Amino acid sequence: MKKWIAAMLMLLLAFSCTALGEEAGFSLYVSDFSQGFDGWYPRSTGTAALESRDGALYITGRTSSWNSPGRDFDLQPGIKYQFSFQVMQNSVDSAEFMMSAAHSKMGLESYENLAKGKAPKGAWVTISGNYTPNAYDNYILYVETVGNGTLDFAIRNVRVESMEIKYDMTLPSLKEAYKDYFDFGAAVVQTEARNQKLMDFCASQFSILTPGNELKPDSVFDVNASRKLAAADETAVAVKFDAAKPLLDYCQKNGVKVHGHVLVWHSQTPDVFFREGYKSTGKYVSREVMLARLDNYIRLVMEYTDTHYPGVIVSWDVVNEAVSDGSKELRESNWTKVVGQDFVNRAFEIARKYAPEGVKLYYNDYNTPNEPKLTGICNLLDSLIAEGNIDGYGFQCHYSSNSPLPAMVRSAMDRIAKKGILLRVSELDVGISADNSINRIFQASRYKELMKIFLDYADQMEAVQVWGITDDKSWRGDEFPLLFDGRAKPKDAFHYVLDAVKEE
Repeated sequence: MKKWIAAMLMLLLAFSCTALGEEAGFSLYVSDFSQGFDGWYPRSTGTAALESRDGALYITGRTSSWNSPGRDFDLQPGIKYQFSFQVMQNSVDSAEFMMSAAHSKMGLESYENLAKGKAPKGAWVTISGNYTPNAYDNYILYVETVGNGTLDFAIRNVRVESMEIKYDMTLPSLKEAYKDYFDFGAAVVQTEARNQKLMDFCASQFSILTPGNELKPDSVFDVNASRKLAAADETAVAVKFDAAKPLLDYCQKNGVKVHGHVLVWHSQTPDVFFREGYKSTGKYVSREVMLARLDNYIRLVMEYTDTHYPGVIVSWDVVNEAVSDGSKELRESNWTKVVGQDFVNRAFEIARKYAPEGVKLYYNDYNTPNEPKLTGICNLLDSLIAEGNIDGYGFQCHYSSNSPLPAMVRSAMDRIAKKGILLRVSELDVGISADNSINRIFQASRYKELMKIFLDYADQMEAVQVWGITDDKSWRGDEFPLLFDGRAKPKDAFHYVLDAVKEE
C-alpha cells in the first residue's frame, strides 16, 4: 500500500513540473525551491522524505545511498546538457555526493553516474558536469551519496541547461540584404557541414560557402594511393574528396554556391607530395616531375568536382599566401625549392587549362595593406594578368577592432582594383580582446566601416565571406571575431553589417 501511494505521489509531482524553459525539449531549467518541491520527489522504498525551506530541498529518513531527491526531465538524446547544483550536509566531517541519471527503455531501467564532489560539514559545495544522454524512454536526474546511506542533506540552486543551439531562421538575411551588390558568404568545416540545422541556417544567411579545410591539399591529396601509382609513374597522383562531400552535397542539393579553397599552398600540403615515390625518405623530385604532378593534381580536382558537382564550385583560390611578410618576394617553400620562382604562374596556367568554363581563378593573401608586401602582391598580380590566367584577388581580412586603419584597407583595395581584376573578401573576421558590450560595439563599428569600403567596390567585388559562423568554432575563438556568438545569437556586428547596406 505504501509503495502504491509513493508511486502515485511521484507521478503527481512529475506532472507538476513548472520550471522548464520550454514545454518540450527545454533549453534551461533552474530551481531555487522557492515554490516548494518543484517536481522533485524522494527516491526510496518509502522511508525518505523531502522538506522545502529557506530556498533549499532537504531529504531525511534515508536508509541507503541511492535514496535521493530526484526529478523527471524531458532530455533529448544526443544533446549535450550542462548541470550544476549545490549540496550541504551537517553531520560528518566530509561526505561525497553524486549526480546520477536513471533511465529506462522497454521497461528495463539502467543508471549512469555523472559527477561527484565532496562537501565538508556545514558548507555549501557546488558540483557540476556535462551529460549527453543516449536514447531512452524517460530520464530521472537525482542526487545521491557515495556511502553514508543514512546521511541527511540538502540541495539548492539546481540548474540544467540544454547546449543545443537554436538557430533563428527569422533573422534578416545577409545574402538578401547584399544581393544587389555581391554574394555574402562564410567558411564551413566538415563537422558543421554534417549539422543539418546549422547548414539550413547557413543557407538562409549566405549565398556562397567555402570549405575551411576540406579542399586543401592535405585533405584531397591521397598519399597512400599516390604512392602505389608512383611505382609505375612518378607523376601520377590520386585524390579523394571524402572530407569535402558533406558540404558539396548540401550545396548541390540546396542551390548554394561554393568557392574552392585551395589548390596550391605552402602549408597543409604534405611534404611527400614533393618527394620521390611520395615517401618521406625520398629525394625531392625534379622541376619537371613536380610540374607534371601539379598538372595531374589540378586536372583530377577539376574533373571530379565538375563531373560530380557541375556548376557548384564557381571559383577557386588557385594559390594561397605566396608572398612573404615584410618583403616583396615570394616566401621560401617546397614550391620555390622544387619548382622555382614561377610556380604561381605555372599553377594558374594549369588551372586555367582545366577549369570549367566560367569558373573564376583567384590569388589569395593576407596582410594586403602592409608594405612592402602590398608591392610584392601587386608585382605578382601584374605577371599573372600579363599571362591572362587570373580573374581576381582575394583579400584575407583577419583584422582587429583597431587595426589596420581603414584608410590603409581602402588604399590597398583601390590599388588592386585599378588593375581591372575581380575582387573578393575571402576571409573576414574582426577580433576583440575580451567579449564585453563595449568591445562588441567597437567590433561592430569596424565591421560596418569595412563593409562601407567593400560596397564602394561593388562593381568589381564578387563576394564578401566571413571566416566562420560562430565564435566558438573560429580559429580565433579567443578573440570572438564573428557575427554570431557561440550560441548562434546575432551580435551587434551582425546588425551593423546589415545597417551598412541599408545606408547605401
